[in-house]
Amino acid sequence: MKLQKSTSIALCSVLEAASDPTRQISASEIVAKYGVSAHHLAKVLRQLSRSGFVESTRGAGGGYRFIGNAKRLTLYDVIEVFEDVNARSVEGGDSEYGTDVGMAIAMVLREIDETARATFRSITINTMLKMISRAKAPRTNPTTS
Repeated sequence: MKLQKSTSIALCSVLEAASDPTRQISASEIVAKYGVSAHHLAKVLRQLSRSGFVESTRGAGGGYRFIGNAKRLTLYDVIEVFEDVNARSVEGGDSEYGTDVGMAIAMVLREIDETARATFRSITINTMLKMISRAKAPRTNPTTS
């Protein structure tokens, strides 16, 4: 499953906002950190707001604040706002997939997509934040104490 740019931006935005739900994160902070188009980000943040994942505050000191439940909200929940998650990865109309070999390949590709969907359904925003935190933690060498 290949994610569209909007989906990747949405996941980054949700994770940034969820990392500290008490603070407002500005769109310009997200633009600076991820190097995305401000126009594209505005569309994504508007959709995240409509979906109830973030709330926006206008004006000086405004921005976006995470309002979802990080322990229940999954990556899949965010992804399905931006992707047609039930779309088949291989269309039956392609000539190579009309053969026995092609149909077997299509079956494997559909299984891969289903595995990806199941994985995205099982990973919460909270789990991702813990993974990010562990990745940031300084590594200690157990042999030197």
